[in-house]
Amino acid sequence: MDDSNEQATGLRSRLAQYGDEAFSAYLRRTFVNSMGLARENLDKPVIGIVNTYSELNHCHLGMKALVEAVKRGVWVGGGLPLEFPVISLGEQFLNPSAMMFRNLMAMDVEAMLMAQPLDGVVLLGGCDKTIPALLMGAASADLPCIVVAAGPMLASSYEGERVGACTDCRRFWAAYRQGEIDETAIRSIEERLAPTHGTCGVMGTASTMACLTEALGMMLPGAAAIPAVYSERIRSAEESGRHILAAVKAGRRPSQVMTYAAFKNALRVLLAIGGSTNAVIHLVAIAGRLGIRLELDLLDQLGKETPVLVSVKPSGEFFMEDFYRAGGVPVVMKELEATLDATVSNVCGESLESQLQAIAFPEWQKVIFRFDAPFQAEGSLVVLRGNLAPRGALLKRSAASAHLLKKRGEALVFDSLEDLSQRVDSSDLEVSPDHFLVLKNAGPLGAPGMPEAGYLPIPKKLSGVKDMVRISDARMSGTAFGTVILHVSPESAKGGVLGLVETGDWIELDVDARRLELDVAPSELEARRRRGPGAREDRPVRGYERLFLDHVQQADLGCDFDMLRHPSLMDDDLAIEQT
Repeated sequence: MDDSNEQATGLRSRLAQYGDEAFSAYLRRTFVNSMGLARENLDKPVIGIVNTYSELNHCHLGMKALVEAVKRGVWVGGGLPLEFPVISLGEQFLNPSAMMFRNLMAMDVEAMLMAQPLDGVVLLGGCDKTIPALLMGAASADLPCIVVAAGPMLASSYEGERVGACTDCRRFWAAYRQGEIDETAIRSIEERLAPTHGTCGVMGTASTMACLTEALGMMLPGAAAIPAVYSERIRSAEESGRHILAAVKAGRRPSQVMTYAAFKNALRVLLAIGGSTNAVIHLVAIAGRLGIRLELDLLDQLGKETPVLVSVKPSGEFFMEDFYRAGGVPVVMKELEATLDATVSNVCGESLESQLQAIAFPEWQKVIFRFDAPFQAEGSLVVLRGNLAPRGALLKRSAASAHLLKKRGEALVFDSLEDLSQRVDSSDLEVSPDHFLVLKNAGPLGAPGMPEAGYLPIPKKLSGVKDMVRISDARMSGTAFGTVILHVSPESAKGGVLGLVETGDWIELDVDARRLELDVAPSELEARRRRGPGAREDRPVRGYERLFLDHVQQADLGCDFDMLRHPSLMDDDLAIEQT
């Protein structure tokens, strides 16, 4: 091995620092020999395989087979595959929430991609926060990479009804809370909702982010929706292993694929598939690593032009496996073609125009709709503004109740997650179906970690009520549904007006007008602010939580850490955060 090349690649690159580069190279060769690699492999391009397998991440239990498939593809393509782990975020296995650790995982990914001798990377993820974290870290490192998703699980059945995680999880739990089904039934349902490994089988955050990764060009066309247990998922992983070598040879980096035009295309796809509200935060964060500012106003503008084309839960009736059989993301993008920038290219070097040439609309299926005869004519996501959310809030219109979209309601306020848990089902709670349920202190700083608590439960005493207007600075699962207003920015703990709302205040919601207004005089709000609580007294003095609270940004900036955003955005970010 010649280690004199300043532009070293493969195992020659990124030598450990001992003060003597020749010695560093000699030591590396010594220990590479201990790995049992044949000498002819040492000059091949090194392809890192980022494996997020964990026994505490149910979505990723199929990763071992995918890793082996990727390795086959890399070997066939002429590379040297080397697998390594990073943090894995299992949504249901982390306290207080997986979102608290997305940025930590992104830092892990970026650091390992920059520190190790890698020429290209295959990123394996799936569960909600893993693909965003992988793309954030990869965008900052800017090494050639391609994403392989875990894939969605299959649907199941209960008493003849087709069901699946996790939209039906919430529907059945709501029925159980209201006494509509008993303990025996909920336990039986619990055993049937998740029949295979993989991500949730509906258009939740995991499936949404896989679809958007494909739309961004960072995944093989048609790969996002392949079910986790299908053999096509394994073959797609092997093909990804071959394609990463071509990307390395061409020097094709994330910054060349994930352009502003590609993000704009991805936002249109998000709207068309009725995707998760969480995806907005993640796309803003990923773009911010590349120096691209995605504004909520752009999302709202595109939402007025882009109908919902996909009938998958929670917005529709079908599951991800049905979406896959119907043609998946390529068919959706074909229907959107006239509104997309078709000059963008994917990680394989193919323009979107060439990718879509061979795509025909499958008339036989009922999952994906035509652009001129959509599933829902109105956009799936709406950006609301007003004195209650001056920097914006989100509502998933496609999963909301039409009769609640223009309403004036009296606030019923919960000051924290603990307060919500203690009082929401109290028999003494003075609540009617016309109340607006308001949750404070559940944002990035307030919770902390912005948990998926925005889907506030309907109080038990309102038996038979299926939906109410709910407002918070929290998030909600992409699998959830209802008239739920989320990501209120700035949040309560940041000094936002949401923190000043009191029970009995009147709030006006007008989705068509994009308004969310608190009907309280500015002088009264200022008086409340003066007598309100100060900074939290239990601020941690060390560790990751201290880092998180010191540096996390608000939802409209993607909840990334300020020091991890692209330098070109930092000054403007600071000015926005200080408003």
